[in-house]
Amino acid sequence: MAVGEEDGAAPEESGSPEGDVISRGNILQSFTESQEVQALFGSLRSVYEDPVAREVAVEKFIVIMDKYQEQPRLLDLHLDWMMNMLLDIIRDSESPPVLFHLAFKFLYIITKVRGYKHFIRRFPHEVTDLQPVLNMIVDQDPKDCETWETRYMLLLWLSMICLTPFDLARFDGNILSEEGHARMPTMDRILEIAKCYLVVSDKARDAAAVLVSKFIVRPDVRQKRMEDFLDWALSMLSKSSYHSMEGTVVMNGMLQALAQLFKHGKREDCLPYAATVLECLDNCKLSECNQMVLRKLGMKLVQRLGLTFVKPKVAKWRYQRGSRSLGTFLQAQGPVTQNQKITAAANEAEEDEEYDIPGEIENVVEQLLVGLKDKDTIVRWSASKGIGRITGRLPKELADDVVGSLLECFSFQETDNAWHGGCLALAELGRRGLLLPSRIADVVPVVLKALTYDEKRGSCSVGSNVRDAACYLSWAFARAYDPSELLPFINQIASALVIGAVFDRDINCRKAASAAFQENVGRQGTFPHGTDILTAADYFAVGNRVNCYLTISVYIAGFPEYTQPMIDHLVNMKINHWDSAIRELSTKALHNLTPRAPEYMANVVLPKLLPLSVGIDLHTRHGAILACAEITHALCKLAEENNRSLTHYFSGESLEGLKQIHQELCSRQLYRGLGGELMRPAVCTLIEKLSLSKMPFKGDPIIEGWQWLINDSLRSLPLVSCTAQQHVKESAVSALNALCNEYYISENGEADPALQDELVTQYISELQNTEQMIRCGFSLALGALPRFLLKGRLQQVLEGLRKVTLITPRDVNFVESRRDALIAIANICQTVGVKGEGSQEEYICKDNVTQIYATLLSCVTDYTTDSRGDVGGWVREAAMKSLMKVTLLLVQNEAELINANICKQIMCWLAQQSAEKIDKFRAHAGSVFLTLLHFDNPPVPHIPHREELERIFPRSEAETLNWNAASEAFPRITQLLGLPVYQYYVLLGLSVSVGGLTETTSKLLK
Repeated sequence: MAVGEEDGAAPEESGSPEGDVISRGNILQSFTESQEVQALFGSLRSVYEDPVAREVAVEKFIVIMDKYQEQPRLLDLHLDWMMNMLLDIIRDSESPPVLFHLAFKFLYIITKVRGYKHFIRRFPHEVTDLQPVLNMIVDQDPKDCETWETRYMLLLWLSMICLTPFDLARFDGNILSEEGHARMPTMDRILEIAKCYLVVSDKARDAAAVLVSKFIVRPDVRQKRMEDFLDWALSMLSKSSYHSMEGTVVMNGMLQALAQLFKHGKREDCLPYAATVLECLDNCKLSECNQMVLRKLGMKLVQRLGLTFVKPKVAKWRYQRGSRSLGTFLQAQGPVTQNQKITAAANEAEEDEEYDIPGEIENVVEQLLVGLKDKDTIVRWSASKGIGRITGRLPKELADDVVGSLLECFSFQETDNAWHGGCLALAELGRRGLLLPSRIADVVPVVLKALTYDEKRGSCSVGSNVRDAACYLSWAFARAYDPSELLPFINQIASALVIGAVFDRDINCRKAASAAFQENVGRQGTFPHGTDILTAADYFAVGNRVNCYLTISVYIAGFPEYTQPMIDHLVNMKINHWDSAIRELSTKALHNLTPRAPEYMANVVLPKLLPLSVGIDLHTRHGAILACAEITHALCKLAEENNRSLTHYFSGESLEGLKQIHQELCSRQLYRGLGGELMRPAVCTLIEKLSLSKMPFKGDPIIEGWQWLINDSLRSLPLVSCTAQQHVKESAVSALNALCNEYYISENGEADPALQDELVTQYISELQNTEQMIRCGFSLALGALPRFLLKGRLQQVLEGLRKVTLITPRDVNFVESRRDALIAIANICQTVGVKGEGSQEEYICKDNVTQIYATLLSCVTDYTTDSRGDVGGWVREAAMKSLMKVTLLLVQNEAELINANICKQIMCWLAQQSAEKIDKFRAHAGSVFLTLLHFDNPPVPHIPHREELERIFPRSEAETLNWNAASEAFPRITQLLGLPVYQYYVLLGLSVSVGGLTETTSKLLK
């Protein structure tokens, strides 16, 4: 049972659904399925004959055991009885082969979860077990692919029995068989078995390597067979080639066996052969091999050979922090002082004794350094561990040379693989106390660069693994060093980790940086405002990228130590990011951070961005324009709040630079081509923000240039890629609305008649364009016009939009234009307002309300289909939303304009759409239906059968009713069949759903 189910282990303060799920993961308290497993083992003798029942039993056990993959220690108290029950079956001479192999399969499943190193120690290893196990192995067929688990477990069992302290010659007795032929000694039998299985391609090869490591190191075997075995292994290694599959399999087995042997063998026993093995390994040239596993095994063997060459002693020069207990640290009182500093062992007066370092170590270290640059992470990780282990046995001077060689990995001429491997190796050295404080000044700048490492490769970038490893390095430093050692670099490290936790693109890097920051706060205790920041940017909170950029960053920037580094990072690293989503988020973050440092933004950041906004690089130019727009808007809002003039923050050069952006881009023709898809919406956003900022550009020629860009962007929509069309259209429409409201209105609140006539006439004429996207753009543009521009031209505009909504043979597939025209009509109604006795050229009144409803209601029946499916659903959805907006507008102002017939039509059509077969459209229709039914400010008049509807759809269930679920929606909708007004329309909707292709909906209705 999960702990979180009982005691609420998940931190509720995270506020993130994702974090809650993660924290409530597979956290278990004990092995709760022990009785179920006992019954399962007991039933094996009765189910093994039935293949189906046998497979069900295996799958059931796998499901049970897989729950404990992350907490295998919970199985420890139960391993003995599980093993004994299965061994009883194995040892039973009457057990048929199928049951015999089934028991081993179950043993393997346990081993997979708990790990063979822990599990094999529980195997019985009495002297009497040797011959039975040997006989069982001999009876196996190495080529039988169905029983590999049996061979794997038997070899592991034999490796445990081989630890018996008796000489194996005692097991042979009379080596002459009854027929008078010499019988193979037990020692040779085991060795032949190991050799046989070292060259197979299944999992038994791994167990054979373990067997070799346990068997060859026995004193009696070492004296008689170790040299012969090594000769055989090296011979097989030399004769095999990684270019063939057979050769790869053989080399894998030999490398595993040699690595295990040099790991578990005594140094004095292995040292005479180490140089020969290293020479053979060099001749194999594994670094050129494409097989990742072979390169990894090569790294493992190289480091084991290196450890064999040097004496197994702990370096006295290593850095020792002393007690690393967190509790001990928390008991310490007062600030960090020099008196608290724990010196390294290198400063002790005791002289290091002489080291005898063989020449082969240079070759070993060189191979490990090359392995740090390997293309596969697992090879780099193995090499980094080897560097750490070997450096711990070297003299101080040679160890420092290793550190110097590692720092050479952090050159920008090196690949991201070298940076990643270097970070892993430095973390290993720091964790082991082998990176002395004298080197911290050289390492910290490298760490800071690695925390923001991001190299562009084509349309993406590499470096997330480097940043993740740099976070691990920072985590290791927090545990390795005394606070006084890192004190000079605390602000730099803290700022870099905060930036990584908040602004990194990848969630794993943000979480790694947050974890490293938390470790430093706990272990070092010197990070500025560490605890306060952790409450806002904990491991789970940083999972949401938008929240990090727009909310958490603002809170952290409230601490002055972090404000400028965060702003500088966004300006230098993020506004030119290859991912447009990151660029846009960064500019919004700069908008939110501006109040934290307005003077710095105005005097440093903005002058820096203006040249970049007309620069050469497309991504930098795009991000800089957006950043200029957001920062300018934020500064203007700040000036208005503080009753300051714009000149307080903006110099004449800055204002001129903002005006020149459009002119410069236009003169260089940067609105054309693929780059124009980024430049057009960016400059439209700039126009919008400058207009909202009330920049003093009224009457300036730049206004005409901006208007040209908006119009040209709307006309150019057919030339824009499908993915960018919506963004360009929305940006242009938003810019038009802000531009008109600020620069086209006179002091008396009226529009210039000539300008109004030109603009409205031009936009209406474009509504009948042969290009659908142009119709879409100018429809929404008309919907965005302010009231003073619509005054006197309202009827003309509504008539133009009505024509767009009509379905004709020429434009039957122009569903997007019909959708946008409906949206525009609703927006215009909300803009001009309602006045029942007013003029139809200025207001929604009794003279035009019927026409507006007729236009909207006619589109509820749009069932146009094409290769994309029911595209008419987009029009129906827009029509329903517009009907709701207009109706609520009228209800709140002059409800008498809504007559009973119109209300009846609205509710009946909505009821029909609520029986829609497509979940999305059905949910939208149901939502609109209930909104109108339950609206009470004031209530919508003339709704037919209101009381019955409120009984079928109670107000208390309006928010909880899931219209997307057909099983919930249709039982309610079918109740409307009892209401005469709705009966026909509901039947019509249900008929369409029953005849649809959606099998689930059809079944529910039938």
